Amino acid sequence: MLDLIPSLSSWPPALAGERYAVATVVAATGSVPRPVGTSMLIAESGAVLGSLSGGCVEGAVVALALEAMHDGGTRQGTFGYSAADAFAAGLTCGGELTIHIEADDAGPGTGSDAGSGNKLREALGQLAGAPAGDPVALVRRLDAGGSGAVVIADPATFSVAGSPEVTALLGLDGEPGLDRTRVGQLESFLWSGSTGVLHLAAPGICGSEPVTLLVESRIAPPRMLVFGANDFGAALVPAAKLLGYRVTLIDARPAFAAQPRFACADEVVADWPHRYLAAEAAAGRLDQRTVACVLTHDPKFDIPLLEAALALDLAYVGAMGSRRSHLQRVDDLLDAGVRPERIAQLHSPIGLDLGAVTPAEVAVSVTAELIASRNRKSSCTPLRETSGPIHQPPARAAGRPAPTTISQQEIAWT
Repeated sequence: MLDLIPSLSSWPPALAGERYAVATVVAATGSVPRPVGTSMLIAESGAVLGSLSGGCVEGAVVALALEAMHDGGTRQGTFGYSAADAFAAGLTCGGELTIHIEADDAGPGTGSDAGSGNKLREALGQLAGAPAGDPVALVRRLDAGGSGAVVIADPATFSVAGSPEVTALLGLDGEPGLDRTRVGQLESFLWSGSTGVLHLAAPGICGSEPVTLLVESRIAPPRMLVFGANDFGAALVPAAKLLGYRVTLIDARPAFAAQPRFACADEVVADWPHRYLAAEAAAGRLDQRTVACVLTHDPKFDIPLLEAALALDLAYVGAMGSRRSHLQRVDDLLDAGVRPERIAQLHSPIGLDLGAVTPAEVAVSVTAELIASRNRKSSCTPLRETSGPIHQPPARAAGRPAPTTISQQEIAWT
């Protein structure tokens, strides 16, 4: 749903107060085009906002959505590839999607949270007013025992104890103390910016239907620090922004950093690289998602900077240079007292071997290595030479934060 925020406020059916239903991917297996959390809005008039599969199942979903608006109930459908009928509703890519459909005015509701449809419309109205890209989260209850939707403005600092709306959503509003086993996983999901389905069973009640939540959380984007105001930096900055990074360009030479070609960076800083990195770390503005790309190719900048960067717990540290430069760089870092195991984490020479020559090609090489480094299952092999699902959630690398998209998370305590 969060990907629709830029369009929600201008969608004509919503502006006209027309009834609509929300169709959301709540489970995905195999090779599927869109992840859990992807949503599509269907108006009573048939107007559509968004897409769930690129066209494979939308027609069947629209029919189910119109049924849901007619009787005020919810629907859930599973769509997969049908070899017997290639024209049937299904995923020709071979995967399987489970779609949850809920009308925006579902009436009194089936559980303790009456008027869930109106709350869903209210939540979407709040999302429509959220600035695109800002941290935000949406928590929806999907099980038959309850319903409703709550928007959370700052998921990175969220606490269930401080949110009566979420407490009511979980059915804990009548309890004297919150059950930490039922809320801890929700808080962790929100803090990490994850998206997925949580099944939270009530402790000590065997056989009871678990509370099922669809959680979509978006925290502040990860940072990329690009050191070097040169042709390669000018190509890497826009490429990194396409991947969702907040990009800062740093160069010790003010005249070079001030060039208009770096204007698309979120920040441009004229400072000695190692001094800037140390100041950002001391201020707590770096984390395990931060990426540092050293493109200066000058030992007087590179060595003190890499010495500082390799002492931090960053997601990726890469440095440009030839293989001969890399060997000299390793010797210099060892002489500076950097431990060999830390040097082994350095991506140098930076990028994947794509035969890149131009700055634009080098930027693709670097971003390709970044994507591969986030998924330890990546083989960097052409897809035509591999087998198995193409679209799948990234595997969590050791020492890295949880991925931002999780296909399905099932938690049960008894």
